[in-house]
Amino acid sequence: MERRFRGLVLDFGGVLTTGVRESTTAWCAAHGLPPDAWRRALEEHPEGRLLYRELEAGRLSQQEWNAGMAALLGVPAEDLMGRAWAGVRPAARMVALARRARESGLAVALLSNSFGLDPYDPYGRLGVWELFDVAVISEREGLAKPEPEIYRRVVERLGLPGAACVFVDDLAANLAPAEALGMATVLATDEASTVDRVTALLNGGTSLGR
Repeated sequence: MERRFRGLVLDFGGVLTTGVRESTTAWCAAHGLPPDAWRRALEEHPEGRLLYRELEAGRLSQQEWNAGMAALLGVPAEDLMGRAWAGVRPAARMVALARRARESGLAVALLSNSFGLDPYDPYGRLGVWELFDVAVISEREGLAKPEPEIYRRVVERLGLPGAACVFVDDLAANLAPAEALGMATVLATDEASTVDRVTALLNGGTSLGR
């Protein structure tokens, strides 16, 4: 039976990682901050949100972002991203799924809004670079999800039509541009159910194993 899907496109944070909230909450506690101070600074504070958008698009280096965010939070700037992410771990089942997909002949791509790469490279630290045939990182592209162009770039570099790809992301707002290109999408929730749903899609007519 002809395989329906020939490409798997994965987000990074919240898909290939686990323990982000636990790590940042522990970091907040160690600095005497409220448990949700990190999240609120990134998602709710107007200056914090702007800093993060600039980081994602590569208009701000990670070191510059560290300095700006440290000033907002009142903490040391040195390797701020790396220290807050120190407890983040690879999502073992999703990493294993990516490996099985690639071994079975699917092309596997990373499509990630960047956390910066220097001095802290989260992709290298968690050992996921080797999983991918193609890696599209927002800071290298100068644009970020959910801008449609970055999705077009990943399918072009895979050499596949959108309809031949499955895209997995933990933010619902990032799915619509992928769907507009014909991709099948999976909203990542808990790791076990996400792996099961992706496996069910990819197993149409072939098997990745378990």
